[in-house]
Amino acid sequence: MLRVEAGKGLEMRKLVLSGFLASEEIYINQLEALLLPMKPLKATATTSQPVLTIQQIETIFYKIQDIYEIHKEFYDNLCPKVQQWDSQVTMGHLFQKLASQLGVYKAFVDNYKVALETAEKCSQSNNQFQKISEELKVKGPKDSRDSHTSVTMEALLYKPIDRVTRSTLVLHDLLKHTPVDHPDYPLLQDALRISQNFLSSINEDIDPRRTAVTTPKGETRQLVKDGFLVEVSEGSRKLRHVFLFTDVLLCAKLKKTSAGKHQQYDCKWYIPLADLVFPSPEESEASPQVHPFPDHELEDMKMKISALKSEIQKEKANKGQSRAIERLKKKMFENEFLLLLNSPTIPFRIHNRNGKSYLFLLSSDYERSEWREAIQKLQKKDLQAFVLSSVELQVLTGSCFKLRTVHNIPVTSNKDDDESPGLYGFLHVIVHSAKGFKQSANLYCTLEVDSFGYFVSKAKTRVFRDTTEPKWDEEFEIELEGSQSLRILCYEKCYDKTKVNKDNNEIVDKIMGKGQIQLDPQTVETKNWHTDVIEMNGIKVEFSMKFTSRDMSLKRTPSKKQSGVFGVKISVVTKRERSKVPYIVRQCVEEVEKRGIEEVGIYRISGVATDIQALKAVFDANNKDILLMLSDMDINAIAGTLKLYFRELPEPLLTDRLYPAFMEGIALSDPAAKENCMMHLLRSLPDPNLITFLFLLEHLKRVAEKEPVNKMSLHNLATVFGPTLLRPSEVESKAHLTSAADIWSHDVMAQVQVLLYYLQHPPISFAELKRNTLYFSTDV
Repeated sequence: MLRVEAGKGLEMRKLVLSGFLASEEIYINQLEALLLPMKPLKATATTSQPVLTIQQIETIFYKIQDIYEIHKEFYDNLCPKVQQWDSQVTMGHLFQKLASQLGVYKAFVDNYKVALETAEKCSQSNNQFQKISEELKVKGPKDSRDSHTSVTMEALLYKPIDRVTRSTLVLHDLLKHTPVDHPDYPLLQDALRISQNFLSSINEDIDPRRTAVTTPKGETRQLVKDGFLVEVSEGSRKLRHVFLFTDVLLCAKLKKTSAGKHQQYDCKWYIPLADLVFPSPEESEASPQVHPFPDHELEDMKMKISALKSEIQKEKANKGQSRAIERLKKKMFENEFLLLLNSPTIPFRIHNRNGKSYLFLLSSDYERSEWREAIQKLQKKDLQAFVLSSVELQVLTGSCFKLRTVHNIPVTSNKDDDESPGLYGFLHVIVHSAKGFKQSANLYCTLEVDSFGYFVSKAKTRVFRDTTEPKWDEEFEIELEGSQSLRILCYEKCYDKTKVNKDNNEIVDKIMGKGQIQLDPQTVETKNWHTDVIEMNGIKVEFSMKFTSRDMSLKRTPSKKQSGVFGVKISVVTKRERSKVPYIVRQCVEEVEKRGIEEVGIYRISGVATDIQALKAVFDANNKDILLMLSDMDINAIAGTLKLYFRELPEPLLTDRLYPAFMEGIALSDPAAKENCMMHLLRSLPDPNLITFLFLLEHLKRVAEKEPVNKMSLHNLATVFGPTLLRPSEVESKAHLTSAADIWSHDVMAQVQVLLYYLQHPPISFAELKRNTLYFSTDV
């Protein structure tokens, strides 16, 4: 087993190196392009009509010649080693030598600002030099079609600064895939240490510490509710602690204090409840729009959090040093804090009738209605308007620290170790019916679960029209990522077009009731359905649920009857149909593009389970009525059928064999090595898998083009499909089951990243991929 592992590691080493070599060739060509005008400029410097003086030339091109020579030598020595590859090849000494010459870069960096300023001044005063510096010709790689590209001198002068970071990333990747007993290992470690020290010496930024003063404490009012909310203030997101007292809403932030001092709050603003109003949908429309944070960046944060979680678990298991664990925890807190700050998108606006409006962003409609209801309940009492003197405000803000009920920012790094890590897997929920409505209405429910500390909407029943006793009986399958709670919200649908609010995610439908239940692993993890009733404002909703853990859901059971399509190998289906892409995939995609591409939450909102099962049966039987049934079926059920098809394949679309390599490829830090590896892996897929994957990729990109309407970004789609197309085999999982939850969350993040990588990649064509065997490509 070990021998195979080592072999696979060395295979990754070659992919990393060949990718780096390709980028090194480009870098040398860029340095060459920069040096090209230097000789003629020097030649004119001593004539009667110099373009630049010798002094100016030396300032602008300072150390470029030295850097070029260092890299040319490195490249010439490394290239034959990669081309005539064998697993015992050593090249650590080349990287060690490269790192030992970083002093030249230090001199370049110190001079960089002056070089740029000099080049800028010379361009302004000399027309000839301006022309030269605007169009430098860079040679393309040996085997590329592009012979030359034009680049500005400014852009090329930045390349060396970027390069050290790049080399450091490659060293990380190489070390990860070099066996500890390989002669290169200590040399690469040494090179990495030198490079990192060099980088940190350049980036030394000292941040000034601020201290705060203490204030007297006094308690007058009662605290009704408090919590952390994200406020949008002057265009940026800030985390605030918001306190709702019996007659005032106070928005505060924790002051930074020096060690040993009591922590305190700083009041940002307050509104007496007598003056607080919620703006109408029309007023909200006039206020500035909220720009959501890019999904891929949120996904990166989740990746980091999961990786850090696994590292902390490993350290604990190995009885690691508490200092190392603390450092990891600090890093994890920073990433979780960023995620908490940047993920909410649901606007909650508050207005002071005597002036300013304020905007908070929440992650769920549930929280928004909780805050709104708590405020409205207090406003029913006889409230007086008032103004607090600065002393009163200090006293009130001072009391916040003592009174608060929410002590810590809601991130997992603040939880105790013995708290439940949450559930990973699939929760099946049937929403049966509801009772207790006073009058007939058009009613529907939504389901939310928590993920990474905040809640996301996962399913929505159909609207049951004009009734006091809706009977939905709809089943949903919800994927859980460390979830601990399920929320059910019941809404009255509003069909009045005048009340539609253009604000980002503002729902004008009225919340009739809402409730939350804890997902207790003991009760949920039974094979049988567990029926329950949730009470909300006098309304009772009946529902059932059962849970399938991740490792159970991995057990792919191949179909007994090979005549169907579900659970049958993709190669068997395409051969039988004489098609390149299975009929079921083409039909579902066509239907979604015809009438579901603008549906909010398409692919994220679950379809009704019974509809999906009916469609599955029709496709398996190859029934003549497929097209008729598809055109009548709810679009979320069709989207669900497509997801189910991929999930039930006997082996995932991107194959069991390549799964470990996809996980390693996506973790590479160097962009060139990653590109080389990820394209190579696609080429290694069987043709039916590859063609189907590329077909699905183009479809998902078209869905994401409608993101302003359907709210499904590339990242949202990658989150839905990544774990379906790419899963560890059962053997992999069993090997991993030491700390299942962490392994799972980390694996799921990486699966999402793999799909996102291909979704964000320029179009990939099958023919091009097969023809264009990338730089030094090898067989996996």
